[in-house]
Amino acid sequence: MNRSLLKQLSIAVTLLFAMGLVMIFNTSSAEAIDHFGIDHFAIFGKTTHSALLKQLLYGLCGTLFALVMYRFGYKQLIEKSPQIILFLSLLLLLVFVPGIGIKANGARRWIGLFGISLQPSEFLKYAALAYFTYQVVTLTEVPNFKQFLKMLVWLIPPLLLILVEPNNGTVAVIVMALVCLFFLTKIPLRFWALPIAISALVISSFALHMPYVTARLQVYLHPEMDLKGKGHQPHQAKIASGSGGLFGKGPGRSIQKLSYLPEAQNDYIAAIFAEEYGFVGVVALLALYGWLAALGLQIAFQASTVQGLYIAASFTFLMALQTFLNLGVVSGLLPSTGLNLPFFSQGGSSLIANLGALGIIMSVVKHDEAIER
Repeated sequence: MNRSLLKQLSIAVTLLFAMGLVMIFNTSSAEAIDHFGIDHFAIFGKTTHSALLKQLLYGLCGTLFALVMYRFGYKQLIEKSPQIILFLSLLLLLVFVPGIGIKANGARRWIGLFGISLQPSEFLKYAALAYFTYQVVTLTEVPNFKQFLKMLVWLIPPLLLILVEPNNGTVAVIVMALVCLFFLTKIPLRFWALPIAISALVISSFALHMPYVTARLQVYLHPEMDLKGKGHQPHQAKIASGSGGLFGKGPGRSIQKLSYLPEAQNDYIAAIFAEEYGFVGVVALLALYGWLAALGLQIAFQASTVQGLYIAASFTFLMALQTFLNLGVVSGLLPSTGLNLPFFSQGGSSLIANLGALGIIMSVVKHDEAIER
């Protein structure tokens, strides 16, 4: 049964990644041809295939990382999580160092060394969950409020650094995933509900004075007010999604990918998918993500240790949450969060981090099999 779960999980992720590769090549090559003309298409396919080759490389690196994490195991991850949090915090500091940190679209979220870029916040999402699990399992009883605050103190600096980048969407995702762990670990509601509410109000009051945040909210509420600027992508995404109809326009027949929806292979790739494959295609995509989430939760609830339950359930929840938020943005249900679609969108750090998390979830099964022997 356990081996069957691993096989099904691998199939689900492989299908999502393969479909994502097709869509990445589909959107990026069409945009390249539209920008540079057919001549660039003929020269070794360099312009049209670069995004595809890059994603394949990231996929290979992510697969190797998943294998390493699978052998490393969830128990080791939990034990080493304090050191991992410290290391990632140092990387988040490097984001602000000139010559190392990379600034793009008004934000500093990446580290660039030797031509390779890395987004530390993508890895912190999962490390934060492992660290909280580490803190919980060291206790013999439900913590009091003072202990609960001490458990979170080491997470505050990296979260603040991510806020300063700015990357509010990632902080919100980490907090929501931690709330999932609070429920699982039976942390009393009075310990975290009111502090989170107060923190949200304080952060919101500061955020509303940040041009970066207010611009996104304005775009969310009234995208038509800035169709040549921030409102362009959300508006065109709605057009792409809606024009697909029931069965879509057909593979490769998207109009919006021809520079109407720029860089669609990133956060808005689902809009092009909806345009080409329609409502039926989107339902199939959702079914794949639902299958992935169901398998992850099944592994969690069959885990022989409480640590395995916490890790597998929280990691699965985080993947499902990012999926919901991305599709919510594409459909116009939610304001832009800057989160991509797990295993499907173009993105190196997110793909590698998600595959590494998948390796950890699979290691829960490996540990249980070792006990059974």
